[in-house]
Amino acid sequence: MMADATSSGAVPDHDPLRRNAARLAAVQALYQIEATDNSPDQVIKDFLIGRTGGFGVTENENAQESIVHLPEIDSELFINIVRTVQNRGDDVDGMIKNSVSAEWPWERLEMTLRAILRAGIAELLERTDIPPGATIAEFVDVSHAFYDGPEPRMVNAILDKVARALGRLEARK
Repeated sequence: MMADATSSGAVPDHDPLRRNAARLAAVQALYQIEATDNSPDQVIKDFLIGRTGGFGVTENENAQESIVHLPEIDSELFINIVRTVQNRGDDVDGMIKNSVSAEWPWERLEMTLRAILRAGIAELLERTDIPPGATIAEFVDVSHAFYDGPEPRMVNAILDKVARALGRLEARK
């Protein structure tokens, strides 16, 4: 049986932990690219050699923080997401702007939320080997790592709308 190929021709890594780690790392990388003067190439390199990422902070019931090691990332998915945003950023941002509500316009979106949406849309655009429902669910999960309010529902709605516009999901009847 032949393995699925990505748009880059590489055989995808089907390990869900590595994919989830790649999505989170891509969000962090996109945030870093927007927040700093670092080039996408340098940020990607820093993540891949372990200079950035690889660790997370958790908080226990006593509000004490501890550092935890994150799973190794699916580097191909990570690079694919960051490069897609780098190469198609205007298209990706246009899709977000066309999908937000009047109550929550582009200008109101925090950098973290923009990074989550950009990464999710990039995966929807380029990774046709990954079911769109899985992509949407995973980025909603990523948004829960950063937000307790309405943002995860917003991520779900925007990614769903974009997936339908791209023909990746059937239109609602």
